[in-house]
Amino acid sequence: MQTSNFIENLRYACSQKHSVSQICREIGLNRQQFNRYINGSSKPSAYNLNRIARYFALQPADFETAPSLFSNRLEKARKGNVGKDPIEEGFPGDIRALRRHLGYYQTYHISLSWPDSVICSCSRLEEQDGQIISKSIERIRNVELEITQFVKYKGKVAYMRDRIFLLETAIAGDPIISQTVLLPFQEHQQLYLKGLCTGISWRNQNLPYATLMIWRYLGTNPDKRAMLGRCGIISPRSRRLSPTVKKFLLSGNMEKAMLQLP
Repeated sequence: MQTSNFIENLRYACSQKHSVSQICREIGLNRQQFNRYINGSSKPSAYNLNRIARYFALQPADFETAPSLFSNRLEKARKGNVGKDPIEEGFPGDIRALRRHLGYYQTYHISLSWPDSVICSCSRLEEQDGQIISKSIERIRNVELEITQFVKYKGKVAYMRDRIFLLETAIAGDPIISQTVLLPFQEHQQLYLKGLCTGISWRNQNLPYATLMIWRYLGTNPDKRAMLGRCGIISPRSRRLSPTVKKFLLSGNMEKAMLQLP
């Protein structure tokens, strides 16, 4: 059971927000479980208490203080939040849900720069200091056009409303930002993440584009040399593409493919 101070303080903090449902969505907590915290029938774990305190820009111990002191600290925290970057505050979202997706991936998409081919790259999701970080490599060689392109990306990952969000930027060279939204693994399928990527083309006048993207999970310790060796431009008819990748990317209708996402 929780102390009376904790219950009163948590209720007061919730009253300063639009709704309890909003709080649960933004923290990534189950509403029924959160209700048990509010009515005092259940005590949050240290991990969940830290998430709640962080959401209100407080320390876990603040919730055990006298209500008058707590309200003052909450008000100071609220004023201290003014001017903070709302995008930065959105990461990592539900880190517990993200942890089941940590590891290496072979990724596939069709780029505006190479419209008749599939681009194969590789990515990794890892946890660092309470954040989920993405690291991606795109390596393209075109002998005929004498083009060699090797780009590394790094970004942050968030899990919100049952979706995985990645915001990445190139580590070196001209600044470039891309965003990817992926569906998490389903219970019956823990191999592919499917979604949509937006960015600009390296060629073709840096035009903006949106394309379907699919990630194939390789585990937490794959053969990295082989993973990197698979990167590059692939013909849509190549046997190197699995039937699942071909079906998803080459449907010819992005809207239809998005509607078919599980």
